[in-house]
Amino acid sequence: MRLAVFGASDYPKKKKRMDGEQLMSGELDNSFNALMVSGEGESGQAHHEGTGTTLLGWKDLPMELLLRILSMAGDDRMVIVGSGVCTGWRDTLEWGVTNLSLSWCQAHMNDLVMSLAQKFTKLQVLSLRQIKPQLEDSAVEAVANNCHDLRELDLSRSFRLSDRSLYALAHGCPHLTRLNISGCSNFSDAALAYLSSQCKNLKCLNLCGCVRAVSDRALQAIACNCGQLQSLNLGWCDSVTDKGVTSLASGCPELRALDLYESVVALANGCPHLRSLGLYYCQNITDRAMYSLAANSRRVRSKGRSWDAAARKNAGAGADGLASLNISQCTALTPPAVQAVCDSFPALHTCPERHSLIISGCLSLTSVHCACAHHPHRHGRAILSNHAY
Repeated sequence: MRLAVFGASDYPKKKKRMDGEQLMSGELDNSFNALMVSGEGESGQAHHEGTGTTLLGWKDLPMELLLRILSMAGDDRMVIVGSGVCTGWRDTLEWGVTNLSLSWCQAHMNDLVMSLAQKFTKLQVLSLRQIKPQLEDSAVEAVANNCHDLRELDLSRSFRLSDRSLYALAHGCPHLTRLNISGCSNFSDAALAYLSSQCKNLKCLNLCGCVRAVSDRALQAIACNCGQLQSLNLGWCDSVTDKGVTSLASGCPELRALDLYESVVALANGCPHLRSLGLYYCQNITDRAMYSLAANSRRVRSKGRSWDAAARKNAGAGADGLASLNISQCTALTPPAVQAVCDSFPALHTCPERHSLIISGCLSLTSVHCACAHHPHRHGRAILSNHAY
């Protein structure tokens, strides 16, 4: 739960402006202590001599203090309860809450979202992840109609949602940068394509299991509209072909993390900044994809951008080159092809302490080893560097 503190200039005009400057951190602590120590007593008042502030009771808490108290509770249910205490608390929370998670809700989430969306219009981060499907299009439409500043939204496992939800988000939440709709199997590729045309700031998009929505047509639209995209999950989406992936390679040069069901050759050629690649259970992936990745590493080196040099310069953070590769259950791959990838990207490791090349279920690849196996001293230095700070 994140509670933003708004100044008097951001508060509704119907509220009186606070006299003088906003209470500083220490003054807020003193006000809280005065209220706790004095209680309401017979007069129902707590006086803080340092600021001259008289607190008539919990309802008269400064809005900054109220937001701090509720943020310390660490439970978004307290925000919902607090919004019903009085008009002042309700107005403060409606303007101050920017991050809300309702994933704890096991029943009636749809009704709850419809009610809260009209109150918390300043939300920027909203998590509606469900254990069992509850959300319907009406709730997402309520969010889209009221929360126009939304930046991050998690709708994973919302099996009941239809295209109405995507169209509503496209119209009402154009500033989205992160969207998780994994498991939403009812969305169509036309609705996803339209969403991408309106939400062009998307940087992270999780489409795992969106089997109807993820097609070459949808990926072409995403590549055309979302040039800032950095992370894309297409797990279990078996309708993607080289045509769709090629469009991503040309339209999303900033892509750094990608989970695919099939095809990686085009990405190796078009996304030089790729750091993480998930190809788990892609049984149609062949050695050609692995050799393409290795060849891309050589091309980058030929341009004077050695992975080793980049790693030393950046201390391993943000350096180019694959640092994580999951090829579990990719049973068509052979040891020479995978070894070529491992040799080309020093950040890929098979050793237990730095396991970043995942080959579970590939018994034929047990002979593949990272450089640490051939140079034990390098492995030792890696362990020491990991514990240096």
